[in-house]
Amino acid sequence: MALIIQKYGGTSVGSPEKIQAVAEKIIGYRAQGHQLVVVVSAMSGETDRLLGLAGAMSERPTPRELDVLLATGEQATIALLSMALEERGCPARSYTGAQVHILTDNAHNKARIREIDADRVAADLAAQHVVVVAGFQGVDDKGNITTLGRGGSDTTAVALAAALKADECQIFTDVDGVYTTDPRVEPDARRLERITFEEMLEMASLGSKVLQIRAVEFAGKYNVPLRVLSSFEEGDGTLITYEAEGMEQALISGIAFNRDEAKLTALGVPDQPGVAHLILGPIAAANIEVDMIIQNMAADGKTTDFTFTVHRNDFSRGLEILQKVAGGMGASEVVGDPKIVKISLVGVGMRSHAGIASSMFETLAKEGINIRMISTSEIKVSVVVDEKYLELGVRALHETFQLDQVVTA
Repeated sequence: MALIIQKYGGTSVGSPEKIQAVAEKIIGYRAQGHQLVVVVSAMSGETDRLLGLAGAMSERPTPRELDVLLATGEQATIALLSMALEERGCPARSYTGAQVHILTDNAHNKARIREIDADRVAADLAAQHVVVVAGFQGVDDKGNITTLGRGGSDTTAVALAAALKADECQIFTDVDGVYTTDPRVEPDARRLERITFEEMLEMASLGSKVLQIRAVEFAGKYNVPLRVLSSFEEGDGTLITYEAEGMEQALISGIAFNRDEAKLTALGVPDQPGVAHLILGPIAAANIEVDMIIQNMAADGKTTDFTFTVHRNDFSRGLEILQKVAGGMGASEVVGDPKIVKISLVGVGMRSHAGIASSMFETLAKEGINIRMISTSEIKVSVVVDEKYLELGVRALHETFQLDQVVTA
């Protein structure tokens, strides 16, 4: 018998029929002798509906009241799922985040979990109940309802798994695991049986939408085995865990990509100490996150070209700020490009195998794809290329590194 935390997202509980199907799946696991805590999101589309209602009342609703409203989405799901389980003779007990006492800070709309009092949940498990918990929400030390922001239900599930010392945390979604790349771009993409926390963190940060970064970070910190599974298909999914000692590791585990990139460049910036801060300080003050950065010395030895990438949604605002800053510094020109993408190879096997970057660059060159920027880490190589080359680049790299096959170092 194992203690399993399961999380079902909005698409998995998007209708009464889907909630009934989830109830059947839960009963199947319980019949195997497992204890279950189930974390659920709001039904698909419900959060957007609630945001629409809030917008009809106020252009800028206060964060506290918005959290009170948004938390009702998950509250409806936990009640409906518990009813479905009880109707099938399975004892169930639903809890809001406040009832479990998921204590957070007071940063409304993006709160972070501080601690969880799991005593009531543990007592219900001992009484053979399935415990159904509202994801995405908690309560601060003054009793105010808080929400955890994007990916909050995944984070709730992992945090409960850590607090209860669960054997596994299972994230059920509309895909059946983590793939070597997006199957919609490369039909030969292969589902991975396992991947390390480190690799999954890189994949998530580089554009993979399967899991949110916060949940993976939390799982890695508390050593919670994570498994990604499909709500609609049977299968073993993908296990995310620490690298097994002595395990042969594939050179490349996957190819991540991000379509939401934009590039900004200040040309002819005077080469002087602190130039990076003078440029990026105002960008950071505007709450614009910077990704990749390149600084090149010009041929005259007196000026430099400074290039960085931001999220595409921040392109216009970032360009306006950079034009003001660069003008004050005496830069010769400011240019921008919102039609770029980032393609990244990820794999812990890079640590022990040279030539990965060289093979990547050679492959892209053969396809006539010009590289605009390069960034590397111990287990990642990322390049920025023109948007029109995204699918060609991903497919070519997938073939070069034989990611449709199991290849080990």
